[in-house]
Amino acid sequence: MGKIIAIANQKGGVGKTTTSINLSACIAAKGKKVLVIDIDPQGNTTSGFGIEKNELENTIYELILGDCSIHDCIIKDIIPKLSILPSNVNLAAAEIELIGVQKKEFILKNEVDYIKDKYDYIIIDCPPSLNLLTINAMTTATSVIVPIQCEYYALEGLSQLIHSVNLIKERLNPELEMEGVVFTMYDSRTNLSAQVVQNVKSYLDEKVYNTLIPRNIRLAEAPSYGKPINLYDPKSAGAVSYMELANEVMSRKKK
Repeated sequence: MGKIIAIANQKGGVGKTTTSINLSACIAAKGKKVLVIDIDPQGNTTSGFGIEKNELENTIYELILGDCSIHDCIIKDIIPKLSILPSNVNLAAAEIELIGVQKKEFILKNEVDYIKDKYDYIIIDCPPSLNLLTINAMTTATSVIVPIQCEYYALEGLSQLIHSVNLIKERLNPELEMEGVVFTMYDSRTNLSAQVVQNVKSYLDEKVYNTLIPRNIRLAEAPSYGKPINLYDPKSAGAVSYMELANEVMSRKKK
């Protein structure tokens, strides 16, 4: 079985989608078979791979409601070795429509169980809140990567998220582990970035990735061209950093 990683943080604007797109693309570039699951109603991971999200017949929304199978939803090989289970704004209604449904926290897990052995890595991009969609991602995942923006309130949000992960581990998914924290939007010119990294490292110790994802214009541009950074500008600082992060994530696989 491959590794299933949820990319999660209750805060918005911390680089979840950027990390989901580029980490998965860089792992695929290293020859591993990857499935990306976009479980955020904004669908930015879907459009970040160049897919017209609002023209799709089958998405994760139809899957969650039982209107199609997981095989009907997956768009295969959008780049070599990488497939995607897409999302769009329809998904925002899923939580209301699932009121009263039995075991609704496990709908995604039950579907992913059918196909998980076909992939080396499954990366799930979560919405910026701890709602039913995020809970579905965490009952499906074996571990969680938390992107953190290098800003003053980073630790505050991290404490809440670790508490949530521990609750889900205790009550719904005993396999769930904290994979690690990755720092995004790092600016080497500011003391604050370095201070945030130091504070989080002293709080979490070994669960912090060494790779720092820099503030990078090319990273910000890439989604508008529908390409991950390693295809849009492979020599940019952002591409180099996500390749390094992919190496770190893959090296932790056997732990």
